[in-house]
Amino acid sequence: MRFAERVTSSLRNLWYRATGLPQDLLPEGTEGIRALGPKGYVGGLWEEIGELQFRFLVDQGLRPEHVLLDIGCGCLRGGNRFIRYLEPGHYLGMDKEPLLLEASKRELGADLLQEKRPELLASGSFAFRRFSRRPQWALAQSVFTHLCRRDLERCLARLRRVILPGGVFYATFFEAASPSQNPRASHSLGYFAPIPGKRWRSSAPGMAGILGISGNGTIRATSG
Repeated sequence: MRFAERVTSSLRNLWYRATGLPQDLLPEGTEGIRALGPKGYVGGLWEEIGELQFRFLVDQGLRPEHVLLDIGCGCLRGGNRFIRYLEPGHYLGMDKEPLLLEASKRELGADLLQEKRPELLASGSFAFRRFSRRPQWALAQSVFTHLCRRDLERCLARLRRVILPGGVFYATFFEAASPSQNPRASHSLGYFAPIPGKRWRSSAPGMAGILGISGNGTIRATSG
């Protein structure tokens, strides 16, 4: 291993130790995407989870004329379906990794991009105001499961400023069997249980859990 690589690896291990992240995590960002591939980086069950999130929102009332904000859209596991379903310009996709967004554009192809005009923006700070439209619907599939509390709260606060009155937001989360200490820094390949010690019943079969928040900031969930 070259000197620069050893230094990088040592600094990464120190950061993991300081923030409570597991030492065996692959690096996030460009290095992790190149190691796993765009779809592998986003997660397994590519087709199944994409179809599940699409069907869930349609069953909840998502219609083609609605504007959807897909937080952490990655390389469009669900976005592929939403873009085809929604009216042109009504899909807003945000991810912090530009490489994933480039992969998503290749996945869609030039013709569909021109026809449907999705807005795909890179931001690691939930800069939702950069979009040209405000959403009635928002989704965070497999996002909160990788966020520390500080970043989770930042996401909710910034979403509340842009979601239209009466809008609805759904996010997946992991159930915690008992109270636990989450890492102190977010990581795209880490494991986080955003509601440690509190049990929730899933709103959709096959998903770890669904948390909803209305346009006025009221959180909705089904308690077990």
